[in-house]
Amino acid sequence: MTAPEGTYDVDVRVRWADQDAYRHVNHAVVVTLLEDARTHLLFDAAAREGVAAFEAGLLVARVDVRYRRPIPWHPRGVRARMWSHAVRAASFVVGYELLLPDEEGGWDPKPAVTADTQLVPYDLASARPRRLTADERSFLLRYEAA
Repeated sequence: MTAPEGTYDVDVRVRWADQDAYRHVNHAVVVTLLEDARTHLLFDAAAREGVAAFEAGLLVARVDVRYRRPIPWHPRGVRARMWSHAVRAASFVVGYELLLPDEEGGWDPKPAVTADTQLVPYDLASARPRRLTADERSFLLRYEAA
């Protein structure tokens, strides 16, 4: 899936220690970069817009990561471009592209990684999945891929 027009972009720091012996970021770290980016969208940006229910509980149901090229360490880190899709009553998917810095100070439009994370809203008190609230659904639909 290609990133839609209405994406949420955030720069995510890559630490020098995130490199493996081959001098690129490995799978476990990539999944952590996706998580860091996702918290900016679903916790920080959503809370700024008055949507705090995501913070009450979200479970990762599935992660699908597709590698297009290695992610080397760079002082600027990576740019995570995110959007939502498959928004259902009690689950949704966040799509991602991880972009690398280019030589002109921008971001290479050819993603190094594309990924999807299926998330399920979860009620921690009752230990059960729950439905998306109207505010959560509205927030996600602003970033929905067509």
